[in-house]
Amino acid sequence: MGAAFQAQAQQISKEELLFMTPDWKGERFPDGRPKVPDALLKRMKLVTHEEAWAVMKGEGYRYQYAEGWQVINPDSVLVGRALTATFMPGRPDLHRVTDEKGHKKDGRVKSQNSWPIDMLVKGDVYVVDQFGAHLDGPTIGDNLGNSIYAKTGNGIVYEGALRDIAGLKELGSFTSFYRSYHPSHHNPQGDLNTTLVGINRPTRIGGAMVLPGDIVLGRDGGVSFIPPYLVEKVVKTSEVVRLRDMFGHQRLREQKYTPGQIDTRWSDEIEKDFSKWLNEHIDKLPVPKAQIQELLKTRTW
Repeated sequence: MGAAFQAQAQQISKEELLFMTPDWKGERFPDGRPKVPDALLKRMKLVTHEEAWAVMKGEGYRYQYAEGWQVINPDSVLVGRALTATFMPGRPDLHRVTDEKGHKKDGRVKSQNSWPIDMLVKGDVYVVDQFGAHLDGPTIGDNLGNSIYAKTGNGIVYEGALRDIAGLKELGSFTSFYRSYHPSHHNPQGDLNTTLVGINRPTRIGGAMVLPGDIVLGRDGGVSFIPPYLVEKVVKTSEVVRLRDMFGHQRLREQKYTPGQIDTRWSDEIEKDFSKWLNEHIDKLPVPKAQIQELLKTRTW
């Protein structure tokens, strides 16, 4: 009950969250946050930013990618459901009433930066707008990092400075994207540096708008935020591109076709060859068998 009550301070209402995500028709968390299935999250790990970008741009989403990060575990891929938090420079009057609202139950006195973390579950990615705060800005170090990782199995996307980088790197699978490093702490000698203004509200990360429940794809130095209702389309598009690339590259190595034949719209002959290749390799390809069978049903070659 403690965490649930604390989360009420600055948390969006379920009604507002439903209003903001009307295109998602699937399962939701009790607070209304979209819950994209785990099976799609697993398949998302092989998606590239180019593939996600193409689908989102085609649907009118131009501001879903953020770049220029420092990265913990840069050779790994971060995928999960966004739980968002927004902080602003500290303001005593708002900070005081927010604390009072969050602490009223059972006299709890946890700091505001722990409230969103209390809400995290497996498969989440903690997405934080820390307004780029650097000196005396870090709200996350190795202690909260360990808690986040234990709850989610994931890292974070953090628009600001982290501390205790050496300790965070020891977590191994804590693949995270952050703006800078600084050894200071966000609340030195009791100074008020940050105030929590929103949990699971729309927030800005780099040049992107992020809504709670968006699927985070962090890889190759950048982060994409994919609207939940587009995730399946992004994944399926990626899988088709992946299969066609595998087939095309193999046939080029075999010198069966020329680069000009593969780089342009495929002829019926190549399309028939592709369908035959899919059937012959269906148990060995890096795409679920059921998805390949579904793809084959839609093909007329």
